[in-house]
Amino acid sequence: MGKIKSLNKWANAHTYVPLDILRMALGVFLFMKGINFMGNSQMLVELFAPFKNMAGGMIMIHYVAPAHFIGGILIVFGLLTRWAIIGQLPILIGAIVINFAGEMNTTNLLLASITFLVCVFFLFYGSGKHSADYYFKMQQ
Repeated sequence: MGKIKSLNKWANAHTYVPLDILRMALGVFLFMKGINFMGNSQMLVELFAPFKNMAGGMIMIHYVAPAHFIGGILIVFGLLTRWAIIGQLPILIGAIVINFAGEMNTTNLLLASITFLVCVFFLFYGSGKHSADYYFKMQQ
């Protein structure tokens, strides 16, 4: 817990508006992907085709869209950012693995890899000074 507090103090002392815009853009991107997966569930089923015989395959399909949808909203507002990103990481790792296990799509691989790296950055950086987390923390 002390490590997270020290990371938060460092992030709040070194906060920059472009990083907050990047966090918001990440949240909007994940939100839009969630809407895309909800609207086109057949595409999501086709993406999981290499893993259809695995246990929990249907659970994975029902986890991806709501996690992107809710996680994207939380990341945009900077509310529980680290928790929302932790919920995104298994999906992004799966997106990278799907490109190697199934049909290789370089655009999807690049998009998933960049999103994964940005999520890992914000996992350590936190939500920043212009976020709901910071606002609620200052209200205490």
